Amino acid sequence: MKYVLVSGGVISGVGKGIIASSTGLLLKTRGLKVTMIKIDPYMNIDAGTMAPTEHGECFVLDDGGETDLDLGNYERYLNITLSRDHNITTGKIYQHVIDRERRGDYLGKTVQIVPHLTDALQEWFMRVARLHVDETKAQPDVCVIELGGTVGDIENAPFVEALRQLRRKAGAGNFLHIHVSMIPVINEEQKTKPTQQTIKDVRSAGLNPDLIACRCKDRLMASTIDKVAMFCQVETEQVVAVHDVPSTYHVPMVLEKQGLITSLTKILNLDKLEIPSKLKLRGATTWEMWKSSTSVQHHSQIVTIALVGKYTSFADSYISVIKALEHSAMFCRRKLNLVMVDSSHLEEDDGNTSSIESQKAWEILRKADGILVPGGFGTRGTEGMIVATRYARINKVPFLGVCLGMQIAVIEYARTICKIPGASSKEFDDQAIDPVIIFMPEVDSKSMGATMRLGMRPTHFQPGTGWSQMRGMYRNSPVAASRDTSDGLVIHERHRHRFEVNPAYVPKLASNGLNFVGKDDQGERMEVLELKDHPWFVGVQFHPEYLTKVLEPSRPYLGFFAASAGCLKEVMEKLQSDKGVVEN
Repeated sequence: MKYVLVSGGVISGVGKGIIASSTGLLLKTRGLKVTMIKIDPYMNIDAGTMAPTEHGECFVLDDGGETDLDLGNYERYLNITLSRDHNITTGKIYQHVIDRERRGDYLGKTVQIVPHLTDALQEWFMRVARLHVDETKAQPDVCVIELGGTVGDIENAPFVEALRQLRRKAGAGNFLHIHVSMIPVINEEQKTKPTQQTIKDVRSAGLNPDLIACRCKDRLMASTIDKVAMFCQVETEQVVAVHDVPSTYHVPMVLEKQGLITSLTKILNLDKLEIPSKLKLRGATTWEMWKSSTSVQHHSQIVTIALVGKYTSFADSYISVIKALEHSAMFCRRKLNLVMVDSSHLEEDDGNTSSIESQKAWEILRKADGILVPGGFGTRGTEGMIVATRYARINKVPFLGVCLGMQIAVIEYARTICKIPGASSKEFDDQAIDPVIIFMPEVDSKSMGATMRLGMRPTHFQPGTGWSQMRGMYRNSPVAASRDTSDGLVIHERHRHRFEVNPAYVPKLASNGLNFVGKDDQGERMEVLELKDHPWFVGVQFHPEYLTKVLEPSRPYLGFFAASAGCLKEVMEKLQSDKGVVEN
């Protein structure tokens, strides 16, 4: 097993995740089997209880693991399927060691950070690195490990020590370290002192970076690269410059042009690995498709999508949603103009919202080609979401509601069309007269962590729904578990929710035209709703954004975006004929 460690210094948010993902992609496009691990040095067991505005979205895996959003980047870039064990937190590894101590596994010894915690970390790395992550079911060749935070932080110390020992244990030619640093620009001069200092910190901790990835707003000058090399005691070939680019999807090309794959091959002796010609060909084909799909920047049509949510102050709260829309835009050869709308600004002025904010929000909504209401928790802003949903339904604006967004669509329809004015959710009002959305009975309502309906679940399209646009989009989809027949179509998508549509209200909703075209395997939970007489009005209880890929956009998002762009028919024809992207 070969390991690539990606760490960071100077500041957090310097781009380690994208550089780690891009490195993994370049390795995979050479035919290698690649897996990835993310280390998060916070005390939380997982990301499930963290507010989206605190640390970005919580990404959900097939096995229901609630993880850091970087695992979403890994899956999207490398087209792999990870598990909850591919994300390690301080809380998770401490719990693991303490559980072993309680069982008596340490035979009465004094349990310490070194060697017990560091040994447990190395065991975890080596075990998880060997888990298969794709359809080949084969052991990976390379494991890329991203160390969150910045080296030198006190909470990172045990992980750094464990990785230092892992490097020694892996041996020469089996471990490569990329350290990502920041090159600030002050008075138009690129400053290298922060990078010099962080390299000193890394080396004092026992790690010696093989490559230094320098992040900078503009391209690094040759003199800057020479200075980094001189004062960090490396060759200029070991300094990789990563400047800002229009899209993060261009970072792999930036790294390739600077010879990263050559450096990786040389240091890790990758040329000695036996790689089947079939995998080499597949990797090369994937790389060409990636460059073709992500390189086009100028499109003839701009499509404006209004995302109506409650966490709009922090874009990473909806990072997978944004990526699903970007992938759909690239597929359709259109330019995405995503505008965030704070849903509370669409509500009547309650003393906290200015009329200017309200006017601006409504102006965005009226100009939007499509309206998206994503997932979320709590009561705040939900009435604004209902207003936006009603606007989309009445004015025939393409609409997609995800998780909470689907529940909002049910509440709006119940109030407006079914004449149930008290329709609400038990999440919003525990004493609701007409709770059309209720708490799932089997879910623990008293505990927060990992207590939702999580992970991959089947959805069955119901007989008699051949007219469904959503069903049409899912035909021949990677998530389709069966061929589409008159008896239905089965798909698998990832879930994360505590509330569901109240089955007692389904007959009345359905009789008034709200079609529940997709249900769970028991036929009891409503998974997909759709309106017939609408360009695109769809709600899904699952989170399809978790499975979107750069070269394989999520089908609900693709259908929604295509309807917003006015090319839904062409997209469906392309999907059925498997010809790829839609031309302008």
